[in-house]
Amino acid sequence: MADVHSKEVRSYNMSQIKGKNTKPEILVRKFLHKNGFRYRLHVKGLPGKPDLVLPKYSAVIFVHGCFWHGHHNCKHFVLPKTRADFWFKKISENTQRDKKNVALLEKAGWKVLQVWECEIKLQKDIKYINQLIKLLRS
Repeated sequence: MADVHSKEVRSYNMSQIKGKNTKPEILVRKFLHKNGFRYRLHVKGLPGKPDLVLPKYSAVIFVHGCFWHGHHNCKHFVLPKTRADFWFKKISENTQRDKKNVALLEKAGWKVLQVWECEIKLQKDIKYINQLIKLLRS
């Protein structure tokens, strides 16, 4: 199956995909800040450079895109039919790296919370993030 976009259009589309300050990440940040939580962003000294670090709670939050991090049983994660081997390998490496980083952080005493893009989208009133707050305060 051929790509529906030209090589130039596909290249442009891929160049617009951000790794930081994504819409789901900004929603989580705004909600936490509004509820009195203070955090640091993308701390380089921690495994995986967590999206949010809450030192007071010894907690880190990763806000994962469903496609890029291979969210199982999610409608937003569908392996592309073109270059399927490449995408399978890429996403598998991402999920393995995520597991390794979570293990390293937990071993160092951090609470690790993973928020999925679909959970943010589905919960427009951000009920899901209320669960995060309960976890942080526990």
